[in-house]
Formats: sequence, C-alpha cells, structure tokens
Amino acid sequence: MSHPENPQEALPVQESAGDTPAVGSVAGSSHTDTLPSIEEQFRTLELKAAEHHDTWLRAKAESENVRRRAQEDISKAHKFAVEKFAGELLAVKDSLEAALAAQEQTVDGFRSGVELTLKQLIAAFEKNALVEVDPAGEKFDPHKHQAIGMVDSEQEANTVVTVLQKGYLIAERVLRPALVMVAKPK
Repeated sequence: MSHPENPQEALPVQESAGDTPAVGSVAGSSHTDTLPSIEEQFRTLELKAAEHHDTWLRAKAESENVRRRAQEDISKAHKFAVEKFAGELLAVKDSLEAALAAQEQTVDGFRSGVELTLKQLIAAFEKNALVEVDPAGEKFDPHKHQAIGMVDSEQEANTVVTVLQKGYLIAERVLRPALVMVAKPK
C-alpha cells in the first residue's frame, strides 16, 4: 500500500446527497479562522501608512535642513573667500608702511625695501594661485591677451612684440588680460 503525499487525501470521504465533503468543510473553516478580519487588516494598513508618512516627513525635514546648511556654507564661502589672500597682503601693507615711516633713507635702502616688499607680494600671489602672464614673443591669444595695436616687426605676424601691462590668471582663469602690441602681417 502506497502512502499518499497529502494526508487529507487518505481520509475516507463520505458524501451524502446535498452535503459537501467533510474534508473540504474542515479545511474551509480552519482557513477562514486564520485570516484577520477586514477591520484588523484596515488598522494594520493605517498603522503602516502612518509610519510611512512619519518617515516621509522626517526625510523631508532632513533634506530641508541639508539644503539650508548648504546655502549657509555657500554664503560663508562667498563672504570669506578672500580672507586667506587678504591675510597674505597684510604683510605687504605693513612693509610699505614701515618704508614710508622711516625718517632717514637712502635710495639704495629704499630700493632694497621695495624689492623685499615685491617678493612678499609675489609669494602671496603664488600661495593663492594668482599667476602672472608675460607673453612677450608668444603667439597672440585673444583669450589671455588684449591687443592695443599692431606694429611693424621682424617677428612672425600675430606675435606679441611688446607687453604694455602684464596679465594675470587666477586658478587658470583670466583675471586680467595682458595688454600687448602685436606684429603686423608682412
């Protein structure tokens, strides 16, 4: 005798006219007893909805806080961006004031003081990524140079012959273009 896979299939089924099988009625009644009522399901879903709504509100508040803090940080960065550079320039100002305050100066002493002050200024520029552009002899670049005029020259056409005023880049961006005279085409 083989054993059936489902133990309920092994039970003898007694049917009478108009009756439902006994096994079916047992399975049907036990199945409906384990399901929660509609009210319980509704309460469970309401609790989950309230939990999701609370989580959403917290996430929304957190994103607003992050956005507000980011705006404050950007505002502070704009306001104090020049602070480091200004601190470097204070030493240059102090040196210039000391030179002007000295009573007895020789031309050589004054010159050496100005040279030292210029070195301080150049060091401040280097620390803050402010780069000098002196394009003498280079090909004219309209992105970095501003041509004031053209002159006759032995150099190749559109080559910078004379630099009237040096240009400056800050972080590889043109702060001030160099003012130049350019060679005329022959």
